[in-house]
Amino acid sequence: MTVLGTHPLWRPYTQMKIASPPLEAVATRGSRITLADGRELIDGIASWWTAVHGYNHPHIAAAMADQLARMPHVMFGGLTHAPAERLGRRLAALLPGDLNHVFFTDSGSVAVEVALKMAVQLWLNRGETGRTRVLAFRGGYHGDTMGAMSACDPEEGMHRRFGAYMPTQLFCDLPRDAEAAAALDAVLARHRHELAAVIVEPLVQGAGGMLMHPPEVLATVARLARRHGLPLIADEIFTGFARTGAMFACEQAGVVPDILCLSKALTGGTLALAATVATTEIFSAFWSDDPAAALMHGPTFMANPLACAAANASLDLFEAEPRLAQCAGIAARLTEGLASLKGRPGVADIRVLGAVGTVEFAGTPDLADLKRRFLDRGVWVRPFGRIVYLTPALTIAPADLDSLIDAVQAVVRETTG
Repeated sequence: MTVLGTHPLWRPYTQMKIASPPLEAVATRGSRITLADGRELIDGIASWWTAVHGYNHPHIAAAMADQLARMPHVMFGGLTHAPAERLGRRLAALLPGDLNHVFFTDSGSVAVEVALKMAVQLWLNRGETGRTRVLAFRGGYHGDTMGAMSACDPEEGMHRRFGAYMPTQLFCDLPRDAEAAAALDAVLARHRHELAAVIVEPLVQGAGGMLMHPPEVLATVARLARRHGLPLIADEIFTGFARTGAMFACEQAGVVPDILCLSKALTGGTLALAATVATTEIFSAFWSDDPAAALMHGPTFMANPLACAAANASLDLFEAEPRLAQCAGIAARLTEGLASLKGRPGVADIRVLGAVGTVEFAGTPDLADLKRRFLDRGVWVRPFGRIVYLTPALTIAPADLDSLIDAVQAVVRETTG
């Protein structure tokens, strides 16, 4: 047990007094993490869903080395540079519809903050006041900063203790059936004049428990937002870049959001970078002779050239290598491999979408015990809440994927008796 004051590092989401010491990683390669004690772990979650091409891809490493030698960073206020210009054009061409205007930040939470600020300031620039709230969905998670926290699930989310400190948003259930759709429609109608936008995680509510919904549900959300004249913010920080079986989850529902947030896999899991991308209609509300109508946000490391070079190299790999086909192969193997756990006593549900596989327990398991059991089997898996999940690199070797699935099967069986 760590003694108070003897260690300078404060860990994420961790009660430092009782937490086990973290494992020291010394190297990565492909889908594997090497520890200081010599053990090698198969990474089942791609470092919080970021390393889609695996670790240390030589093409990304070469692009970063070249950029590092020339210009690792320069401020983006009043200056520009080729890596950001190229990345912005490529994202605009890759995203659906007229999502043509890219605002770079340095984390997913901040990308959401910018999206919320865009939505609120949109109405102010149009001369409408009082539209300061967003409608979000139960089970959702959008980040750890203040505005992002306020749009997370208010009851089950990790941020509920901050309720009195945060902005107050509106929450509905996802419209999975006609009754829920009617309820959402009614709330939007009743509160439309105080709402700035609707925000949703397309197809998978990630940190909320890998809760999945079909494209028809997302299409209903988009249709109702349009009916009430509200911008739709799609938080694709987790789902973007081929994780769900399409390059972007919104594409599976034929939905073009008004604002879309990206991060995590944007640089292939190498450096911090995020983007908030808006349609031309949203951008036009900020296009003015009035300086006060400009979007008031500007991170110090916005559009960091080194991160943009990594992101461009990552997009090269999506163009040159069969990531969507690899995702489909992972989905098929996850579906087959986890099926044997379906209906088992103590298992509430099995869910697979693209390269996301989830086992939900009927009760809350001993998470520390689960983590130990996975480590004993040589895999890096981080269960939370009531779930064990896999989100491996899209490039994972079939044998490594089988090892991950075997470990999940074994640990779940041991845990549920």
